[in-house]
Amino acid sequence: MNSPRDLRLNAEQEAAKLPPLLARAEQLAGTVLLGEHGRRRAGMGDDFWQYRPVQAGDSRRMIDWRRSARSDTQFVREREWQIAQSVMLWVDNSASMRFTSNSALPEKSERAGLIALASAILLIKGGERVGVTGTDLPPRRGRAQVLRLSEHFSKLNEVDYGEPEARAMLPHARALFVSDFMGDITGVETALSKAADRGVRGVLLQVLDPVEENFPFHGRTIFESAGKSVRFETLKANDLKDKYLEKLAARKDALQHLCSVAGWQFSTHHTDQSAQSALLWLHRALEHSS
Repeated sequence: MNSPRDLRLNAEQEAAKLPPLLARAEQLAGTVLLGEHGRRRAGMGDDFWQYRPVQAGDSRRMIDWRRSARSDTQFVREREWQIAQSVMLWVDNSASMRFTSNSALPEKSERAGLIALASAILLIKGGERVGVTGTDLPPRRGRAQVLRLSEHFSKLNEVDYGEPEARAMLPHARALFVSDFMGDITGVETALSKAADRGVRGVLLQVLDPVEENFPFHGRTIFESAGKSVRFETLKANDLKDKYLEKLAARKDALQHLCSVAGWQFSTHHTDQSAQSALLWLHRALEHSS
């Protein structure tokens, strides 16, 4: 029999193999109470909903062989409860999300991934299936899916700004998009339009560094995009403040309007604020979007 010391060492070794993001997300999720264990909606049973083509990650036992025999494609028979209990995530991992104005603050990408993964952990514990839009991570439950999500959210992208991905979203599912949404807003408009066409409702969470909110720059300043593709130098940065704040307010208004039209909810979170408060708000918002 292993001694307590050996057990502790083994546990520490196993924990060291996990992505650092996962440990923080599980700790954050542990601080939040859902009130009731599970979020299954009444009236959702095993009624047949639709057939869909097999996706990466589907097991062979999910295939409806009778339906698949009538075509060259294999199909999965989805039931109503599987659709209703699916939440699709998209988390921006572009270069702009790796900005932080202070070493004491997390990068926007770190905070976005933390909140999204902690939310996924709570959703899965509550009986939901969670997946990632436009990837080979279809909605699933279980510890293995949490590990897959953790690895996915830890990856980085070199493009300057990310665009929401709306592919592979199940009809009448729910969704969560997390980004600074500082790039071309056309991508957001397209994604929300596709989601609305499929009856998908959800939440759009904007994550900003506090510096991006108050623009505390004066005198000679060099502004450079995280991806190094844009560089601008000015001798009077304070002269740009009012115009910048107007543009930021206009962007937030545009995002709020797109969400209102699509039946989504919108909020802004700053990296100097509590991640727990953002997570609590997200769960209330997702509950209202169901």
